[in-house]
Amino acid sequence: MKRKGFFLLLMMAMTLLLTSCWSKKELTDLAIVSAMGIDETKDGRFHLTLQIINPGNVAGGMQGGGGSQSPPITIYSASGDNIVEASRRASGRISRRLYYAHTNLVVVGERLARKEGLNTLIDALDRDPEFRNTSTLVIAKNSTAADLVKTLTPVDKIPANKVLKTLEFTERKWGENVKTSLQEVMKSIESPGRGTVVSGFRLVGNPHQAQKLDNLQESAPGATLRASGIAVLKQGKLVDWLYGKPARGTVWILDKIQGTNINISWAGKKEAIAYQTVRQKTSVSAQVKNGKPHISVHTRVEGDIGDMEVPVDITNPKVITKIEQSLRKEIKKELSVAIEQAQKNKTDILGFGEVIHRTRPNQFKKLKTEWNDVYFPKLDVDITVEAYVRRAGLRNKSFLSGVKENQK
Repeated sequence: MKRKGFFLLLMMAMTLLLTSCWSKKELTDLAIVSAMGIDETKDGRFHLTLQIINPGNVAGGMQGGGGSQSPPITIYSASGDNIVEASRRASGRISRRLYYAHTNLVVVGERLARKEGLNTLIDALDRDPEFRNTSTLVIAKNSTAADLVKTLTPVDKIPANKVLKTLEFTERKWGENVKTSLQEVMKSIESPGRGTVVSGFRLVGNPHQAQKLDNLQESAPGATLRASGIAVLKQGKLVDWLYGKPARGTVWILDKIQGTNINISWAGKKEAIAYQTVRQKTSVSAQVKNGKPHISVHTRVEGDIGDMEVPVDITNPKVITKIEQSLRKEIKKELSVAIEQAQKNKTDILGFGEVIHRTRPNQFKKLKTEWNDVYFPKLDVDITVEAYVRRAGLRNKSFLSGVKENQK
């Protein structure tokens, strides 16, 4: 009986301890931050712009009291000598506690990224236990982070979601951008001899118009947000921008291409055949020959014919083989351009040094200190591309071939 009484007393004591709510947070006391913009002021301080969600306006279709429209977000900003001070100052302008657990987007102004770099602000964000290091990081191209964070967007009521979804879909369908989290940026900066890539975003149109609800009343908004290139970071600082083929080649070598479109010339017509990739895999290997590093890049691509602007008999195996050869040359050209641009910037954003460090750590110790400036720009790289045509959509014979035959 004494033993049963002891256990009963112990269970009652545990129940009292487990029912406490010491850390509760009421939703009505929180200001949920969906995006954060960080710029540098003229006097060298940090300027913080916070995108706060208005829950009632998001759920109610932007309808306020009396039928008047209200934006789904509210913007608060403040400046300080560091990120923490700026955040504390911003709290003096809002009646609720700033809540960063749902901050999915961090926008850094181009001036700050180029002059001061990301290292200092990353330390502040990573040190905060409430802030998630899985948040996506982008750099404002030809604009301030504040202008991007303040922009109202159609379709996606919360502008932060617009940026995130745009990056996801352009990475999946086109391949000239890459969605990079704060954690991935930290790892690449800490990696020996490694450069960093971060997607850029820019505001197209008038920044003042982008902040008004009138901008959303048009079928074609006068101001909108758009993914724009890839930022190249060296030791955490912005040094260059990549667009077009160099950008896609970089993403390809990083093995982050999910889908894209390759155009090849045929019968004297430029970009006559469109090839849609379905599956692709890139592997990078390293060797050290006579004390010099050597890199091999191998890419395998499978895809479908998406469009033909000239008569082509794709039922002929020899024609398919010729198309595949042209695809290999075009893809190899893009990878070569990406490597040349990275070597020109003396920034190993392709992770070649990391491959050598992982497979041959002893040899890389001798190269590490001068990898980006001495060894990487002169690095020998072999590129091997395999490209295969698997399907031709719902039509084998070209429509233009039938038209040409009927005209004879």
